[in-house]
Amino acid sequence: MTKQWAELTPSEKREERFKRWISPPGVSFASPQSAKAYKERTTRLARALQLQVPDRVPVFLPAEFFAASYAGTNLRTVMYDYAELKRAWLKFLNEFDADTFLSPGMVPPGRALDAVDYKLYRWPGHGLGPNALSYQAVEGEYMKASEYDALIKDPTDFWLRIFLPRICGAFEGFTQIPSLMSFQEIATVSFVPFGLPDVQASFQALLEAGRESMKWLAVVIEVGNAAMAAGYPGMAGGLAKAPFDTLGDTLRGTQGIMMDIFRRPDKVQAAMERLVPLVIDSAVAAADFSNTPLIFFPLHKGADGFMSVKQFETFYWPTLKKVLLALVNEGILPVLFAEGSYNKRLDVIQDMPKGSVAWYFDQTDIFRAKKEIGDKYCLIGNVPTSLLMTGKPQGVKAHCRKLIEVCGKDGGYILAGGANIDEGNPDNLRAMMAAAKEYGTYNK
Repeated sequence: MTKQWAELTPSEKREERFKRWISPPGVSFASPQSAKAYKERTTRLARALQLQVPDRVPVFLPAEFFAASYAGTNLRTVMYDYAELKRAWLKFLNEFDADTFLSPGMVPPGRALDAVDYKLYRWPGHGLGPNALSYQAVEGEYMKASEYDALIKDPTDFWLRIFLPRICGAFEGFTQIPSLMSFQEIATVSFVPFGLPDVQASFQALLEAGRESMKWLAVVIEVGNAAMAAGYPGMAGGLAKAPFDTLGDTLRGTQGIMMDIFRRPDKVQAAMERLVPLVIDSAVAAADFSNTPLIFFPLHKGADGFMSVKQFETFYWPTLKKVLLALVNEGILPVLFAEGSYNKRLDVIQDMPKGSVAWYFDQTDIFRAKKEIGDKYCLIGNVPTSLLMTGKPQGVKAHCRKLIEVCGKDGGYILAGGANIDEGNPDNLRAMMAAAKEYGTYNK
């Protein structure tokens, strides 16, 4: 008798998720060769991620917005012209012999942002020059210090009636909606606020943004399907954030959150605990939908330069660990992108089961990390972004060789950049692949 999902052990769930990733149901590959290549690539990645020895060291090319400049266009154009978005990403796909495919899903639809007067980003032509290579987050105090209780009591209500009107000018009408908890069976009065002109204008903006986002999503899915059909797997089934980063990046801002851990530490802890199940549910849903067992965590404010080891142990790691353990229990392998340096965190982050997560390092001393945690977790990284942007192919290849020979010893390593590049010499990316093929093959 076949077990139900809830009856499976965490290891059985992971095995099932990786099986679906390696042999995805319902995919029509372009050719038998593409199907074979897809299985080889996903198997290579799966073995490295699970501390096994693959046929060779896998490579994750760090080229998030690079496809736009490589195709002779720019970020602003592909944010507004989805045909150009498709052309650029398919050109990159077809002209680089990569192990993975990086989706254009991180390129936001410009017209949807315009429709809601989005304030959390500046992007090319909207707060930045038209030829800017990336968008920028705009930090601010989008949640006041006095509003922790509102967030903790009802996150959805807080998001709808307080947070969204602050980050989207078009949603100011939502401030006139009463709490939906006030809805009763005699519903006549409850409908009145939705007839107010400002509220209706906010909903119209939301509908416009939704329609535009569906056009964008159709292209993102089309490109992703083309990549899979050609034999290239994606590297992430979805994105998630540490609860501390949700507070610090999105709500309170860096200054606000760093003051809060001194002035109101109990509120910070309670808010993070309230966010934990929300992060878990969202990440599991993303992995289920994508049939990819990897959830990518960009870790921002846990880096060495943001807080002390004691603060990391007190405020950052405990709720993040709760999220990670819950995902591991669901058979998901979290990929933790440690932005900045985590040299002072290596002792703390060993507090997870062997093989449960992968650590993607930016500026951390990855050779030290190999010695200290390389036998417990797959390591990913960290060809310097500066080298990829300004170096020569032979220099890139030499650095990759050292990474492969040290970090790739006995498996459990994926070659990648410290961070993504937006422009540069395409031959530097090709040099990464060449190094893996020349130096990263394991003897069977």
